[in-house]
Amino acid sequence: MPGSAALLSVPASGFAGEAGSSEVWGQSVEVAKARFVVGQSTRASEQRLWKDRTMTHLQAGLSPETLEKARLELNENPDTLHQDIQEVRDMVITRPDIGFLRTDDAFILRFLRARKFHHFEAFRLLAQYFEYRQQNLDMFKSFKATDPGIKQALKDGFPGGLANLDHYGRKILVLFAANWDQSRYTLVDILRAILLSLEAMIEDPELQVNGFVLIIDWSNFTFKQASKLTPSMLRLAIEGLQDSFPARFGGIHFVNQPWYIHALYTVIRPFLKEKTRKRIFLHGNNLNSLHQLIHPEILPSEFGGMLPPYDMGTWARTLLDHEYDDDSEYNVDSYSMPVKEVDKELSPKSMKRSQSVVDPTVLKRMDKNEEENMQPLLSLD
Repeated sequence: MPGSAALLSVPASGFAGEAGSSEVWGQSVEVAKARFVVGQSTRASEQRLWKDRTMTHLQAGLSPETLEKARLELNENPDTLHQDIQEVRDMVITRPDIGFLRTDDAFILRFLRARKFHHFEAFRLLAQYFEYRQQNLDMFKSFKATDPGIKQALKDGFPGGLANLDHYGRKILVLFAANWDQSRYTLVDILRAILLSLEAMIEDPELQVNGFVLIIDWSNFTFKQASKLTPSMLRLAIEGLQDSFPARFGGIHFVNQPWYIHALYTVIRPFLKEKTRKRIFLHGNNLNSLHQLIHPEILPSEFGGMLPPYDMGTWARTLLDHEYDDDSEYNVDSYSMPVKEVDKELSPKSMKRSQSVVDPTVLKRMDKNEEENMQPLLSLD
């Protein structure tokens, strides 16, 4: 067939040009390879850009100094931040008994920072955070600044917050224990107000890295008030603040504490972690020792500082805004979990505990007699 012959026939010049065709084909392959490499590089660049943007977003708000501190002290690495967060998130399935209501990147990051990027320790803290809320549901009902009990506690300075950070960039919280008015709100309300305040403050990434310092002034705190601090109430506070919240406390300072507060500390000391014990300072009336750790230039006059007396409503106004002056009646007995019932609800036999909160050998000391846990540590008799 002429057509077939035409298709099959190859001019003599065709063989001579075959080398040229091969050369063109080879060039095409090289171009294709180059395009492939460029494409791969572009995709990799886009992925890196996306990752960088994500990490930049997560580290937004951190000063260069704090970024360096996070790297050196907390082992925070922007190159592995996404992987670190994902490893903690992947552990959630190991605790189906807990409702993890938040597992977003920014939320998990604060737990990693609180535990210096040790993945398992960060996850354990995350689990205890939600477990504590599950076990104490009544505490977290109406968990907002306008709740009458929380509001009264906030307005009396539970807690207060100084305007200036210390020389390590830490937020200074203050408590004036004698301000507690037992007729207006409970100890549980005070704890709720403190936890709510910490929730608001920990949103600041600078404080996630730098942490907090707490000063408790025990001036004029009466023996009668101290007698209300039962073992289960103290345990509730320890678990909520030490074991279940992603905050770094660089120091807890007691000032002007009477002998019975020192006795209380002796009782609760075994339940505190070694790291916590090392960061508790009992100054008594010696404010000079406090000033060696926190400069008097940033302290109010109550602590021997150079600033005016502390305004108890400062932090409350920040949280409550225009509702600060809207006083509503609050009956202490109307709270669903008054102080009277805290001991009953939180007795060791009735309270389901996290295995990782407090060492079981320590808990057994209180399990011997449930009634002991319901008695005041200091008796007025």
